[in-house]
Amino acid sequence: MAPAIALLATIVLTGIGHAQVPEEWQLGFQDPATPVMERLVDFNNILIWMCVIISLFVFVLLGIIIFKFNRKANPVPTKRSHNTLIEVLWTVIPVIILVAIAVPSLRLLYYQDRAVDAEMTIKAIGKQWYWTYEYPDIGEDISFDAVMLEEEELTEGQYRLLETDTRVVVPVDTTVRLLVTADDVIHAWTIPAFGVKVDGIPGRVNEAWFKATKEGVFYGQCSELCGAYHAFMPINVEVVSKEAYIEWVDFAREEYAQNNQDTPQNLILANSR
Repeated sequence: MAPAIALLATIVLTGIGHAQVPEEWQLGFQDPATPVMERLVDFNNILIWMCVIISLFVFVLLGIIIFKFNRKANPVPTKRSHNTLIEVLWTVIPVIILVAIAVPSLRLLYYQDRAVDAEMTIKAIGKQWYWTYEYPDIGEDISFDAVMLEEEELTEGQYRLLETDTRVVVPVDTTVRLLVTADDVIHAWTIPAFGVKVDGIPGRVNEAWFKATKEGVFYGQCSELCGAYHAFMPINVEVVSKEAYIEWVDFAREEYAQNNQDTPQNLILANSR
């Protein structure tokens, strides 16, 4: 009952601006909602054009070979055994292409690896088959579970297999450090619109980060095969205004605290007041 009240309170506080979910017959990415995802989309677009150009070049070469060097058009084949210039070109050009791919790829990998000047931290713990979240900046005792809603629990406008009874709530335009681990088997915390996919491994804490640039509800799912109910542990992140987040924090301290001790306010809350 308490998680359901928390979900309702969050929606009332903030409203749902929009939702990022998979769509039928979707071919491309979801709209990016973080700087990391924006860079991922840009890099993907560059790779697509490179693949198109290379493919067209190969098709042109194949066409020349098929029509110019077939037995009928060229009954007497050349006796040439090699061509130094061509051999140099087909070695150097692919190397240049690979370097052109590797450099921005490595930059992107390092960019999305760890948060720089994180303003808050969230810890996600994968379990069979739900997620537990902790907000250490609010207080070490703040913790709640997010379990998938059954079909009969859904209300109008909610998405089957994607809704949880409690949502992760974060403020907009805030750098969030995400710590991910697991209690039992390997899970993976994934939000496509954030460009975040990080494994939760028992006995190990992996780090990722995101900075949501728009308000709304963003959906993901566990992306590591983790058992019979792997498909039933979705992820919901609600991005709200900083003012609404402060109100939610006051609510969370009362609803999710394991004890009633006062804890220091997060830096982002102090800066937002």
